[in-house]
Amino acid sequence: MDLILHADGFLVAGPDTTSQISDLATRQSLTALRFEPGVGPRFFGIDACELVDRRVPLDELWPSRRVRVLAGRAEHDPVGALVVAARVSTDEHDPMPDLARALATGTSVSQLASALGWSDRTLRRRSIRAYGYGPKMLSRVLRFRRAVARARAGEAFARVAADCGYSDQAHLAREVRMLTGTSLGALVQGHPGSAANRSTA
Repeated sequence: MDLILHADGFLVAGPDTTSQISDLATRQSLTALRFEPGVGPRFFGIDACELVDRRVPLDELWPSRRVRVLAGRAEHDPVGALVVAARVSTDEHDPMPDLARALATGTSVSQLASALGWSDRTLRRRSIRAYGYGPKMLSRVLRFRRAVARARAGEAFARVAADCGYSDQAHLAREVRMLTGTSLGALVQGHPGSAANRSTA
């Protein structure tokens, strides 16, 4: 989940299940804060599942006075204002950010549920509220992000596929196409119209 400050105010970007086309960056400069998976709902005061694949003005979620206060603080130091506001709402005892970090390292969903002493149903219910979708979908998104980062660093696609847990390079290609609507090669090169120029999952 993202909080984006642009010329017309604040925009909240919910968790994505596929790439989203945006022209904001082509029209104006932006300041944005990306929350770790599981952190955004506490800040925005809404379950992540309510914002899946959506973009909404912050004043649809917060009272107008609270938005004005944040806007005032952001006038002279937009990055600092967003970071400070986010830190105030962080709950160090919330297990969901840690769970997402474990998924990002490749830990399986079943291992996590067992370690937490949760049933699969409990894990899925809490994940939908915290991340916008279930743990398996989050795991796919995080694996995709790892793979793209390594591909952009110049690693061979076959090596990326093997190290990130895809069955083969074709599996990686299918996942990238499903999540972004483009090929991994186009994504890495940043061709116009590719997901590199979009707000992605």
